[in-house]
Amino acid sequence: MLALRRLPQAITGVAVALLLIPALASAQGFIARMLHHPVPGGIAVVSLGSDAAGSSATYMGSPVMILRDSDEQWIAVVGLGLETRVGDAGLQVRGRQGERTLSFAVQSREYPAQHIRLKNKSHVNPDPAQVKRFEREYKEQVDAYASFRPQGPSNISLDRPVDGGRLSSRFGLRRFFNGEERNPHSGLDFAVPTGTPVKAPADGVVTIVADYFFNGKTVFIDHGQGLVTMYCHLSAFEVHKGQQVTRGQVIAKVGATGRATGPHLHWNVSLNNARIDPAIFINAYQP
Repeated sequence: MLALRRLPQAITGVAVALLLIPALASAQGFIARMLHHPVPGGIAVVSLGSDAAGSSATYMGSPVMILRDSDEQWIAVVGLGLETRVGDAGLQVRGRQGERTLSFAVQSREYPAQHIRLKNKSHVNPDPAQVKRFEREYKEQVDAYASFRPQGPSNISLDRPVDGGRLSSRFGLRRFFNGEERNPHSGLDFAVPTGTPVKAPADGVVTIVADYFFNGKTVFIDHGQGLVTMYCHLSAFEVHKGQQVTRGQVIAKVGATGRATGPHLHWNVSLNNARIDPAIFINAYQP
C-alpha cells in the first residue's frame, strides 16, 4: 500500500481538494466490535464503505491495515500510540473515490503509575558503552516495527502467547525505576514460570531473534499489514530469523533475561508502527 500525500485529486475531470468526511468508526462488524477502542494506546476502526476494495490508507505517515469486516464493509484498523493527542484525527485514504480524508475522534484515557526497584543499577542508568549498545539495538527494533507486508494477518483476534498466568503489568503504566521515571510500559506482562512455552498468536515471519540489553532474549514476528508482535525476557529460542511460523507454534521459552525482576513474558503488539494495548486482541481490555 502506498504512502499518501495531501494533494488535490482530479475526479471526473474536475480538480477538487481533499474531502474531510466524518467516518463512522463504530462500524457494526465483528472486527470493529472487538477492536474499536479509540484512545491513546488503543485502536480506531474506521469504516471505508462497501466499495473500498483495493484502497490504501495512511495515518501519521505510516500505512494502515485494511480488512473486510463481517458486515461486508471495508475498514481501516488504525493503531494509536500513547503519544496520540485527544480530539479529531484524520485518516488519508486513496481508492476508487479518489483521495480523501476520513475523520475520527480520539478519546481520553488515564494510565496509572508503577514503581519498580532494580538491583542492577545499570538497567536504570547505563554507562556510555551500554548506551551505545542500546541505541544500536533500538534501531533494529524500530526498523522491525516499521515494516509493512501487503499480506493480511491470518487472524486478527490473537491467541494468548502463553497458557495460564495472571496479567502482572498492564499496558501504558507510567514506570518509575528506583524512583526515576522512564518510558511508559509498552506491552503486557504475563506472570508465568521460567521455561513456559511461548506460542505465536497468528501466522507470520520471524524478523528478530536477539539478546538485547534491556529486553533480554527477544523475538519479533511480522504478521502482515503492519501488525508486529514482540516477546522478550526469554530464556531460550525455538525459531530463527526469517522463519515462517504458524499460529500456535512454540517460538521460545519464558525467562527473566534483561531488565526483569523475575520470570515473566513481556508481550508487545504494534500496528502501523504504533505500540498499542495487547489486551485488546485477547478480549482482556480494561477501559
